[in-house]
Amino acid sequence: MSSTFRNIFAIAIFTIFFSNLAKAQPRKGEFIKASVGLGLTAPYDEEDITGSGFYAQGEYVFGITKWFGLRPYAGFVLTSADKNTDPQNQPEYKVTSKAFLLGGKARILAPIPWVAPYFEVGVGASIGSFETYTPYTNIKKNGIVTHIPFTVGLALGPKHNLDLAFTYYYQPSVQQFSGATAIGFSFPLN
Repeated sequence: MSSTFRNIFAIAIFTIFFSNLAKAQPRKGEFIKASVGLGLTAPYDEEDITGSGFYAQGEYVFGITKWFGLRPYAGFVLTSADKNTDPQNQPEYKVTSKAFLLGGKARILAPIPWVAPYFEVGVGASIGSFETYTPYTNIKKNGIVTHIPFTVGLALGPKHNLDLAFTYYYQPSVQQFSGATAIGFSFPLN
């Protein structure tokens, strides 16, 4: 058995046996979470070309345990090209996204009171228009593209109902990612 597989297996067993002691999510149940923030779009290649704008998202939260939850989501990101500060006879490079986001993700929280770090990962679809024009890429697409959402953040407060997060949606077919620096608020349904 390789050492990587052995380490993953040990972490999984540790998590399963000790997860009921974690108290980082507010409680089990169903919640609604709303987030807004500064939207950002950037290409996969390492060029200094970005787009900025607005981001908003709503989630229906199924708090399965106090440390794990499932989150179907719907939202949108609207970004436009940032101005090129060095236009010396160069083409107008830009990266933009005007898309509706739809999908599902899972959240795992660390068991820390008042400030609970977490990460989320999932799968979804972006529906809209995308443009990635850089020295290495020239893609303009309208329609549906798949994305992989990834978020790191902090759940704050005694009930962890305030979130500060960096959330990203990796869109391989258009060679860009959209994301946001966002603030969110959760409230229980029951």
